[in-house]
Amino acid sequence: QVQLVESGGGLVQPGGSLRLSCAASRSWFKIYAMGWYRQTLGKQRELVATFTSGGSTNYADSVKGRFTISRDNAKNTVYLQMNSLKPEDTAVYYCNMRHLLSSNYGDYWGQGTQVTVSS
Repeated sequence: QVQLVESGGGLVQPGGSLRLSCAASRSWFKIYAMGWYRQTLGKQRELVATFTSGGSTNYADSVKGRFTISRDNAKNTVYLQMNSLKPEDTAVYYCNMRHLLSSNYGDYWGQGTQVTVSS
């Protein structure tokens, strides 16, 4: 079993910044893709950003230019730097770890961390 632990969420004012962290219990960077998703009460979970071991990234249109996904291979950790936060960014953010070849080989989720953007 693989465990993912998110941290870094909290309350921030509009225009502020937060950095989320996702620590994996095992090495991932060469065989797994990492991503961040978010979910608001009453809505389905949606992709925010993904990062592959090959270096490619993908962002939702709503966060392009504001959010950046990065990694620290030595720590088996993925980060999500969130700048210029908006109230609409308020959600529970989840870290995902998925095998590059197929989700059948591994598809794991963290417990989520709350991000609230409000004055």
